[in-house]
Amino acid sequence: MKTSIATVSLSGDLKDKLDAIAKAGFDGVEIFENDFLVFDESPRQVGRMVRDHGLEITLFQPFRDFEGMPEPLRSRTFDRAERKFDLMQEMGTDLVLVCSNVSSAAIGGLDRAAADFHELGDRAAKRGLKVGYEALAWGRHINDHRDAWEIVRRADHPNVGLILDSFHTLSRKIDVNSIRSIPKEKIFIIQLADAPLIDMDLLYWSRHFRNMPGEGDLPVLDFMNAVAATGYDGYLSLEIFNDQFRGGNANAIAVDGRRSLVYLGDQVRRAEPESALAVPEMPARVAVEGVAFVEFAIDEAEAPQLEALIATLGFHKAAKHKTKSVTVFRQGGINLVVNTERRGFAASSYLVHGTSAYAMGLLVGDAQAARSRAVALGAEPFDQPLDPGEIEMPAVRGVGGGIVYFLDRKSALARIWDVEFEPVADTSTVAPAGLEAIDHVAQTMQYDELLTWLLFYTSLLEAHKTPVVDIVDPSGIVRSQVVENAAGSLRITMNGAENRNTLAGRFIAETFGSGIQHLAFRTNDIFATAAALSANGFVSLAISPNYYDDLEARFGLEARMSERLRSHNILYDRDEHGEYFQLYSPTFAEGFFFEIVERRGYRGYGAANAIFRIAALRKHLRPAGMPRA
Repeated sequence: MKTSIATVSLSGDLKDKLDAIAKAGFDGVEIFENDFLVFDESPRQVGRMVRDHGLEITLFQPFRDFEGMPEPLRSRTFDRAERKFDLMQEMGTDLVLVCSNVSSAAIGGLDRAAADFHELGDRAAKRGLKVGYEALAWGRHINDHRDAWEIVRRADHPNVGLILDSFHTLSRKIDVNSIRSIPKEKIFIIQLADAPLIDMDLLYWSRHFRNMPGEGDLPVLDFMNAVAATGYDGYLSLEIFNDQFRGGNANAIAVDGRRSLVYLGDQVRRAEPESALAVPEMPARVAVEGVAFVEFAIDEAEAPQLEALIATLGFHKAAKHKTKSVTVFRQGGINLVVNTERRGFAASSYLVHGTSAYAMGLLVGDAQAARSRAVALGAEPFDQPLDPGEIEMPAVRGVGGGIVYFLDRKSALARIWDVEFEPVADTSTVAPAGLEAIDHVAQTMQYDELLTWLLFYTSLLEAHKTPVVDIVDPSGIVRSQVVENAAGSLRITMNGAENRNTLAGRFIAETFGSGIQHLAFRTNDIFATAAALSANGFVSLAISPNYYDDLEARFGLEARMSERLRSHNILYDRDEHGEYFQLYSPTFAEGFFFEIVERRGYRGYGAANAIFRIAALRKHLRPAGMPRA
C-alpha cells in the first residue's frame, strides 16, 4: 500500500509540512496550489525538496471550473491548463486534479464535458501528463462520481481518468458498490477523508470538519472495500480540510494520518486478503479483559497521604516490589500501584507532572501481539532497564506521554505479581468496601488531542467509540467521548478541554500535560459501600442539598430514596436501560479524584451530573500554581 497526504491537511509552511509528512512515513504528497503560491521557492526547487525528503509528488491540485464553459471562457480554461502543465513539469509531477465545475457560467451536458476532457487529454499527453477528474459533492452539474465516470468513459482518452474521494461519495450517500465496475486503470488516485455526521451545507462541512478515516462517522471502510474490489493498486491519499488540524501540530497530525491509513489497510486485508491495498500482516485488534492495574508516580513525602486515601477506600497493602520502592494496594480485582522510586521513568514523570496516575496495564490475550500491533500502527514503544529477576512487560507511550502496559495470562507476565513482589502483612484496620473492578479510566486532554487518542485506542483495541457529549462546567464546556468494548471490561472516557478555566483545563495546566484525572471503581451495592467507606474514615465529596430537591422532582424518587442518596452524597441518573449511582472523593494533589459507581443496567457515565460534581470538586482544589507539598 502506497500512502500520500495533501499539504492542505497540515499546518505550517510547505517545508514544515514536508518534514512532518516524511517523518510520519508517507510515500507521497499532494501539493495544494495555495501552499506552493505562498512559498518562496521555484517549482523546480519545490520538486527537488520533495524528492530530497524521499517523497513523490502524487498530484498537483486543484484545477477548478474547467468543463462545460462557453466561449470565450472555454479558451481561457485551456490557457490556464497549459500554465498549470508548465508548472507541473518543472515541479516533477504528472497528475493534475480537475474538480467538477461550480461556476454559474458552466453549461451542463455529459458529451460537452467529455469533449472538453478529450481535448485536455490530448494536450496533457503531448507533455507526458495525466488529468484526473473528481466530482465535487457540490458541483454545479456533476456532483456524483457515477456521472464523473461517465464523462471520463466518453472522453475515451488514456491520459484522462477518475479521482475518487470518499468524502464526496459518502457525504451524498451514493452507493459505493457502483465503484466496483470501474476499471482499475481508469482510477488515477484515491483520496480519503472521514467526517462526523453533521446536518449542514456540504461545502461548509467539507471545508471545516473532515478528519482522518476512523475518526468520524462515515462508512469509509465500505468505500475502500469497493475500491479494493476493482484491483486498484495506486496511492491512498488523505485530503483533510479541518480548522483544528490547520492550527495543530503538523507532526502529530501526520502521524495520525499515517496511522489511519495503516488501520484502514489492515481492515481491507481482513476483508479482501488479496487486495493490493492491504498492509503487511499484523496482529488483530486487541481484546481487553480488563484494566490490570493503574500506577501512580509520587514522591516519598506525599505518598502517605495518597496511601491513606486509598486505605479509606478499603484497599489493603498487598505487596512490595523486591528491588524498587513500589507498593501494591488491592481490593477485589483492582490493583493500585504506588511508585516512589527516585530513578526511572516514574521519577521523571513525577518531576514533570507531579503526583499522577502515569501508567495503566491492560489485561489482554497476548501482550506481545498487542505491543506489535501498536508499534505497527505508529505507537512509540516504551522500554527501560530491568533489575535482575524482573519480567519485561510490553508497553507503548500513551496519552500525555504516559505508559500503556500489556499483560496476559499465558506468558511469564501471568506470574509478575508473584515473581517481582513480596506479600506484606497489612496491619491496617480498614475493611474492604465492596469495590470489585475498575469501571472506567477517565483521561483529560486538550481538545485538539481528542481525535488522536480516539484513533489510537480504536485502531489498537477491540472497542468502539460513543458519540461526543458536552460536559457542562461552570466555567465552560468540555467535550467528552468514550472508547468502550461490548463486554464493559474496558471503558476509557476522554475529556477534551478547550478552556483553561474548566476543571479539566486546570488539571492540564497544573500537571503540565494530559493524563488520567480520575478512576471509577465499580460496586454492586453503592449504599453498603458508602457505609463501609464511612466506617473507614473516608470523607465523600459534599454535594449541594439543592441537587437532591431537584432530583426528587426530576425522577419522581420517593423521599426515602432521596434521603438515602443525600445522606451519603450519592449522585443519581437513569436511562432507558437502568439506574446509575455515583460517589466521589474530593480532589487530591493537582486535581486527581476517585469515583465509585453502581450500574443497574445503565450504559452511560452520568454526564447530567457532571456540573454538580465539578462545582463540588472545585472547593477542594489547591490554589492554582501553589507548590507541591
